[in-house]
Amino acid sequence: MNQQPIKFKIDNVSFELQDEHDFTWLQSIGTVFCVFDQQDSGNISFGIEKNGNKLFVKYAGCRPLEFSGNPKDAISRLSAAVRLYQALEHPHLIKLMDHFETRDGYAAIFEWFTGECLHSHWLFAGEAKHSHPESPFYRFKQLSIEKRLQSLDTLYEFHRYVESKGYVAVDFYDGSILYDFSKDLTKICDIDFYRVAPSVNDMGENFWGARRSKSPEEFILGSPIDTRTNVFTMGAIAFGLLGGEMDHSFSQWEANRSLYEVALRAVSKEREQRYNTIHEFVHAWDSAK
Repeated sequence: MNQQPIKFKIDNVSFELQDEHDFTWLQSIGTVFCVFDQQDSGNISFGIEKNGNKLFVKYAGCRPLEFSGNPKDAISRLSAAVRLYQALEHPHLIKLMDHFETRDGYAAIFEWFTGECLHSHWLFAGEAKHSHPESPFYRFKQLSIEKRLQSLDTLYEFHRYVESKGYVAVDFYDGSILYDFSKDLTKICDIDFYRVAPSVNDMGENFWGARRSKSPEEFILGSPIDTRTNVFTMGAIAFGLLGGEMDHSFSQWEANRSLYEVALRAVSKEREQRYNTIHEFVHAWDSAK
């Protein structure tokens, strides 16, 4: 990494990268009104407006400050992810509008969704995520149980669809969730690492995902990554949005005991004790309401 980051200014937005990079291609899309440059995935994203329409542009090819990998790998991942957004297109997933190569990278353009990311680590890091009154996660946790259950229903409905299409979710966590507080709408924004089922953990302990929502097999090289893995993820998300996150005690749980029992079974360390499929999990969840 260079000693001094390189400063960029596009329209009214400023950001820094490790190296110089050509962003002139952005001008044909519209006016940049915001940037998301704190990701460690190798992507940088922009909010762009043209004629009153807003778009979300995800781009790989440059070196964000938090990125320690090879931009070519990030380009390969993003271009491969385009096929996932096409195969798993769904009302609960942000909509892919276009994608193309640039001189130095790859861009994917999505319909803009006026939601806030529940894991806004670039604004509310560490404890601030859980306690700052402006943190999206904190504000979400102040919503009624009914609204949070409705949000979970959206996440579960999408992942039941993912399962039905023969895919498994990888790297799904609260950073993949967008919530529009004005309309109480939930969307999934990041499925870049989802895979065709069944799959295996080919990375060991560093397999994609947040520690708080990863199953035991997502830490072990060669372990199966399948629908039972996703059942764990759905249960972990329930504990994140309704309970004590990695503390699975009932005292931290805000919904009823029946839902708690369903979530607890979903996050069993032993795979055989979990629900076999997301479909089975959702049926048990709905019956427990």
